[in-house]
Amino acid sequence: MHRPSKKLLAAALFALCLTSYAAAQKDDKKNGPTGSPILWEATDVASYDTSAGPLGDLQPDLSNLTFVKEETGGYSKKYEIKDAAGHIWVAKVGDEAQSETAAVRLVSALGYKTDANVLVPKLTIPGKGDFTNVRLEARPVGVKRLGTWSWKDNPFKGTKEFQGLKIMMAFLNNWDMKEANNVILEQDGKDYYAISDLGVSFGKTGSNGLPVFWRVGRSRNDPEQYAEADFIKRVKDGKITFNFNGKNDGSLGGVTTADGRWLSDLLNQLTDKQIENAFRAANYSDADVKTLTDSVRERIRALDFVTRTPNVQQ
Repeated sequence: MHRPSKKLLAAALFALCLTSYAAAQKDDKKNGPTGSPILWEATDVASYDTSAGPLGDLQPDLSNLTFVKEETGGYSKKYEIKDAAGHIWVAKVGDEAQSETAAVRLVSALGYKTDANVLVPKLTIPGKGDFTNVRLEARPVGVKRLGTWSWKDNPFKGTKEFQGLKIMMAFLNNWDMKEANNVILEQDGKDYYAISDLGVSFGKTGSNGLPVFWRVGRSRNDPEQYAEADFIKRVKDGKITFNFNGKNDGSLGGVTTADGRWLSDLLNQLTDKQIENAFRAANYSDADVKTLTDSVRERIRALDFVTRTPNVQQ
């Protein structure tokens, strides 16, 4: 029986590898982002409705809910539900619901794409129970979730928009900057690079960034601790260092005063009422609304100060 030569076998194997690689590349293009990548779009910050946020007029019809499935992964318990109008929502329960609702409104007001959500003070999910302060995140039919993106490798590295988003993570004390919390949203031929989970915001970021112990000393949704936490550590040689420790905190390196000035110009357009409304939309108490509004305003002033006086050493 004639056996094929080693050279023939090698050639056949090589051809098979090429075919497999081409198929994989085709699948990647099919399933991955193929539209125009967008991180930020200019918006009229001063007139942005922080009560409604990116959800706008799309409100859930809670007259009749259907439990679809339980979502897996992440810190908080999440359920996929369908409302009376047939729209799909992801309900997040627990102490991240309020902080994420407010954070989304501030981030989207500046022009960054986010998931659209609303905070429901009381909600009964069939078969799962009664809950308070439930964040409902929309899953619109026309928006496709393509997967995650990385802080270290993306189309926007070095741009003022990307640097501004990094600053916002320190601004909010969003210490869980892992890739799994970033999502690419495809809509109308555009690929929006968004933060899909801002739930750990408005607490403190702890005192270390060690790989194993980076969560030690951190909190989420704690207005008093957020108010007590320092924001900017120092400015030296035109670079800003933040009082921030968390997952991927190394990504916050290289932020310049020029980057901070760009974001500060956006933040300064927010009125106290807009900031207050973002927290009221998250059903915070009057006392917590005041604490958080004052704290956000103080951080805006701090960023404004160090970027107007770039030679100040702190």
